[in-house]
Amino acid sequence: MVDSRKASSTRPHGWRLACLGLSLLLLSGCAGDSLAHQSSGDDVAIQKGVASFYSDRFQGRTTASGEPFDQQALTAAHRTLPFGTKVLVTRRDTGRQVEVEIIDRGPFVSGRVIDLSKRAARALGMLGRGTAPVQLSYVR
Repeated sequence: MVDSRKASSTRPHGWRLACLGLSLLLLSGCAGDSLAHQSSGDDVAIQKGVASFYSDRFQGRTTASGEPFDQQALTAAHRTLPFGTKVLVTRRDTGRQVEVEIIDRGPFVSGRVIDLSKRAARALGMLGRGTAPVQLSYVR
């Protein structure tokens, strides 16, 4: 006869499997991103990729952080950065820059690293095209 306490403690529980699956999903979403750490005194992280911006239909909807989305705020969505993180977004082909705060999760399109508010996208001059090559830097 098998001791039921021992058998149940070696079997993963449903919530453990769910957490493992979610962790793997989040990590796989970042696999294509170029994330490097500079060894300067500030330990600034830089990520390069493609930026896009939210469509008008998200105006007023609740973001993952609980804040309502406002197209006129300088905000953005990132897959992994903590909410409240300030990021300097630099358009690599023009050098234009904008500082945004991470308030949501996304983008969920392969190859994209950040979704910007309409105001931030306008500051980078990317409204017409819809996407732009960018570099992300932490703001301290």
